[in-house]
Amino acid sequence: MYAPILEINTKKVTENAKKLSEFCTSKGVELVFATKGFSARPEVIRAAMAGGITSFADSRMKNIVAAKRAIPGLKYLLIRVPAIPEAEEVVRWADWSLQSQIEVIRAVSEAALQQGKVHPIILMIDVGDLREGVFGREQLDEIVPQILDCAGVKLVGLGTNVGCYGSVLPSVDNTAILVQLRDYLNSTYGCSISVLSAGGTCALKLLEDGTMPAGINQLRMGEAVLYGEDTTGNRFLEGCHQDAFLFKAQVVELRRKPSVPIGELGRDGKGDTPEYPDRGVRLRAICAAGKQDVAWAALTPTLPGAEMIGASSDHLIVDVEDCGGQVQVGDWLEFRCGYMAVLDATTSAYVDVVVTER
Repeated sequence: MYAPILEINTKKVTENAKKLSEFCTSKGVELVFATKGFSARPEVIRAAMAGGITSFADSRMKNIVAAKRAIPGLKYLLIRVPAIPEAEEVVRWADWSLQSQIEVIRAVSEAALQQGKVHPIILMIDVGDLREGVFGREQLDEIVPQILDCAGVKLVGLGTNVGCYGSVLPSVDNTAILVQLRDYLNSTYGCSISVLSAGGTCALKLLEDGTMPAGINQLRMGEAVLYGEDTTGNRFLEGCHQDAFLFKAQVVELRRKPSVPIGELGRDGKGDTPEYPDRGVRLRAICAAGKQDVAWAALTPTLPGAEMIGASSDHLIVDVEDCGGQVQVGDWLEFRCGYMAVLDATTSAYVDVVVTER
């Protein structure tokens, strides 16, 4: 075996899931486990279920369909606004969905009526991150009456997303907007909104600090359960495993070379113009994996002294000058994975996935 490997420790996923689901439940909040970061592999879903998680979410209908076929009875929330042609499949396979655009909601409503269903939806509210969602009271008053005219859907909740595009951190103020709008819609339009979904892992800090606005009762989390990490908040979660996912790649070259390329510099293979700090001549390990396999910047070498330098499409470059001569050609270097590393590795055709409980 020479292909790069993604090793998944399901025991550690279960332990993270148990810790976080019990904590959220104690605060009156449902943890909905986002499975998109690992392509909804059934082994990882079962590990999360063993930890007490009962609700799941994904942005890709293909993942939802595959997961529900592998594990019948799963409750799934679609967390990316679907395209209009997906409406029939959304109603058939997703138990509920996040929505923000009336044309899509109408298509989902029509599909639901054709299937003899009423499809529950959570209306997304943009509180400043500027990705999906209704922005401002005027847009809200425009869309809600139209939603209420759609007989095939039921408005059951409001949701928001922060941190993923604009890097906006969740706060008491921007999260409380959901509570305020729930009360407004229930009193003004006679809605029965019962779910307030305040985002993902980055919102966990409000719950930990006891500052989450009363009424917020759902968080959609993947990163916390999988990696014990809050990237937006720049922190590891105390008591959680950070090494449930390890990426492994074989060393195919080991040479001392200058740390700055020699010659006139242009753009790299992706059109970027990187900078190269001059650290003198260093020992560099070239590994048989690259950007086509994994997001290299989301990898952290587990070998003390090793440091990621960069990558091309097919090669990872690791500084091993300070590793005390431990690295040899043919060795496998091991890397702790962040979110984007696993996202890429589980969608690459060139990475072998190995599940373990060690």
